[in-house]
Amino acid sequence: MKLYHSPMAPNPDRVVHFLRAKGKLDAVEIVEVSIMQQEHKTDQYREVSPFAQVPALVLDDGTKLTESRAICTYFEGIFPEPNLMGADPKEKALIEMWDRRVELMFFIQFAGWFRNAHPMMAPLEVPQSPEAAAKSEKAARRMAERFNEHLATHEFVAADRFSIADITLYISCGFCRVMQWAPHRELPHLGRWYGAMKERGFAG
Repeated sequence: MKLYHSPMAPNPDRVVHFLRAKGKLDAVEIVEVSIMQQEHKTDQYREVSPFAQVPALVLDDGTKLTESRAICTYFEGIFPEPNLMGADPKEKALIEMWDRRVELMFFIQFAGWFRNAHPMMAPLEVPQSPEAAAKSEKAARRMAERFNEHLATHEFVAADRFSIADITLYISCGFCRVMQWAPHRELPHLGRWYGAMKERGFAG
């Protein structure tokens, strides 16, 4: 298997952390793709990922997968232990519910802020919108506070155990550094949880 990865980018890092939590990082060949140099938009890479998305996974039979959650689902299937997506219907539903909350209600909001406000993104987000940036920043900060409230009474994000939802939130919080924001340093329960994730061997 060949995994196309862009270091420091959140969606590719989500997959790499997922594999690391499985203890299977050495099961794939990792190929680095520079988003800032727009290597993901080359004709050669579009043969792997038609929508120019990173990460992408190419299976041994030539099948090509994109979308970080879909790639993680594949790895969950072929590397079932440790279980990170739920062992029964209830756990699966709870973990997916919280994972999607992190992705759709926090990370995507933060991404809107980043893409519309950071000078580095100006060549990729044309035109940038200060109004969209302000709206997305407000939504991201509000959701961080809601996660902080949730973690006041929960050790983990979902199903009372470590799961992909923790990985997604950890990656999202870490990526906030690009806007000089560290929600896990501002919010105590989020900070306690983030520290516990670092102790598991995550970087950043």
